[in-house]
Amino acid sequence: MLSIVAFTTFACGHGEPPPAAEAPDPPEVVLGERLFLETRFAQYFAAHSNGVINAPLSEGDPIMDATLTLAEPLPGPFAGQSMNCRACHLVDEQGEEPSGGVRTYADFARRSPIPEREDGEVTTPRNSPPLVNASLSRAVPVFFHFDGEFPTLVDLIKGTFTGRNFGWLADEAAVATAHIAGVVRGDDGRGALARENGGLPYRVVLAGVDPAIPSALLIPPEFRFDVDQATDGEVLDGISRLVAAYVESLVFARDATGEFDGSPYDRFLRKNGLPRTPAAGESALDYSRRLRSLVAALQSPQFVSLRDGSFELHTQEFRFNATELEGLRIFLREPAGEGAGAAHGVGNCIACHAAPTFTDFRFHNTGATEEEYDQLHGSGAFASLTIPDLATRNAAPAAYLPPSAAYPTARGPFRQVPAVARPGETDLGVWNILGNPAIPGPQEALQASLCQQFGLTASACAADALLPFTIAVFKTPGLRDLGQSAPYLHTGQKDTVEDVLRFYISASTKARAGSLRNAAPELSGMRLDAEDVVPLAAFLRALNEDYQ
Repeated sequence: MLSIVAFTTFACGHGEPPPAAEAPDPPEVVLGERLFLETRFAQYFAAHSNGVINAPLSEGDPIMDATLTLAEPLPGPFAGQSMNCRACHLVDEQGEEPSGGVRTYADFARRSPIPEREDGEVTTPRNSPPLVNASLSRAVPVFFHFDGEFPTLVDLIKGTFTGRNFGWLADEAAVATAHIAGVVRGDDGRGALARENGGLPYRVVLAGVDPAIPSALLIPPEFRFDVDQATDGEVLDGISRLVAAYVESLVFARDATGEFDGSPYDRFLRKNGLPRTPAAGESALDYSRRLRSLVAALQSPQFVSLRDGSFELHTQEFRFNATELEGLRIFLREPAGEGAGAAHGVGNCIACHAAPTFTDFRFHNTGATEEEYDQLHGSGAFASLTIPDLATRNAAPAAYLPPSAAYPTARGPFRQVPAVARPGETDLGVWNILGNPAIPGPQEALQASLCQQFGLTASACAADALLPFTIAVFKTPGLRDLGQSAPYLHTGQKDTVEDVLRFYISASTKARAGSLRNAAPELSGMRLDAEDVVPLAAFLRALNEDYQ
């Protein structure tokens, strides 16, 4: 079994305690991980197993042969099998490879490869997001995926198991559900994955009544069900709840009080007696502003060095010194605060990345879609791209919306990876979801959340008025442990932290000039230049930790 606990190895003999012993995972998390690793739920397995679910494939899905990276491909950890969740959300499978490394449940590709089908799609439209910290509680409505398509984690998992990432086409959800339920019912517990989990068939461990089930695998009553009495849909619901329990367990290191504690940044706050979490009733943004004042008042900051810890999984020193502190100050500065009127050094980063989670879980247009599109089709191409209004879009859903069960042959031109040969195709993010009649689940919460974010009054908060605000808008990612989740942005187009910062210098300049289409208003408050890149990058790397 793979560890899902983050840790930092502390230098001995300098007053820091060794890491606490890792507690065993709860049974629902153990079973959820087994299902996360299961390779028989995919369409390729259904099409090539000849109905024999307990025997290996004679030939695996070619997409599983290699792990794509920014350099040469690496041998795929699931070669000879078919798609599973882990193929795009890796941990330590490539940890020993020189061009690999440990991941925070992300992969190494700009966009993740997916099984080949008749639609010709070979990758996901977006970069694979890390799953660590993705399920944290938040003060805003919960949405998953960059575009907010899924209102719950269970919905996301069900959509993945029966969707295009697992090789299923938009009109095959019922077939996929029946196949997955068949695998769960027919599993004999003799496969390699099952043997690593006590050698119990799914039906036994899911029922939770057999006295032979060891306590480490005895799932709580709320997760149990009889696979023979359950419908196919109920089987899918049941296993998705278990995978959700597993994903919810993926968090960065925290101490006994629940405060993040794995990075040099966290250690710096602790050494200097600075608060690591908001006070009761304090928002993350207000906490970040309070932290800014406290940091500014530090007379003799206590820095973090190799005496305080060490990295095993990052090629950097475990430190937080004057450079990182300057980067933190830039990160915390706002145009209306201490940075008012400054020509540079104002990150305004906390507008979207407030501590301690470093994400607001909301949606913004940073200009990544526009930059990628214009690089392919020429400067100003995205600004002049014709994008239909709600009435036009929904009157011709097959022409404009992504494929779905309601519109299985839809073209989805605005949920595509752009290409030179396909002008007019790009990824508009939330625009594809808001007001989409084929995706009812997130609509009410999404519309209310976006109207509140964009300041629309109740009378103006209608989908047709809101849709233009969603052009090229995507969910804010977290910033912890960026060193284990490159490449960056939803486009996967930035290889390093420095590349991202230079992108923001350009995007914020365009936003202030009014030349970035539908720019996030927060961008205009960002005033950075080349000399801010080094300290900001140093601070962001101080958010790294050893996660495995």
